[in-house]
Amino acid sequence: MSDLYTKVIGCFASMGTEVICTEGLACIVSGSQDAMERYLVEMGQDVSRHTIKKTRFGEIMHGMRLGAAYAFDKESYERFYPLALAEGLKVSDPTAFQNMPPGFRFFTVQVLERTFPIHQQH
Repeated sequence: MSDLYTKVIGCFASMGTEVICTEGLACIVSGSQDAMERYLVEMGQDVSRHTIKKTRFGEIMHGMRLGAAYAFDKESYERFYPLALAEGLKVSDPTAFQNMPPGFRFFTVQVLERTFPIHQQH
């Protein structure tokens, strides 16, 4: 497994087995625990009922291979972007955040084609 796969991208939140997602059903990845707590409060969620954990590039890539979509905030996307490029994904650069409508803070990424490299793990 590549060292890329161990890099922390950000945090995700869950309650039981449910991961917190956007209305568009993309798993939210925040740049920090504090940011995730703010997002939960904004969504009317009880922060104390959620588990917030770090997520690594390898975990995100595994989810994408299974068809998952991820909604990154600016901080987490800036970490994800160079690793995604190194992995061969065609992703927009972080300046995409500058073109987002007011009130939008997440950039969603989902692999639509199964053309990215598959890494075998031993």
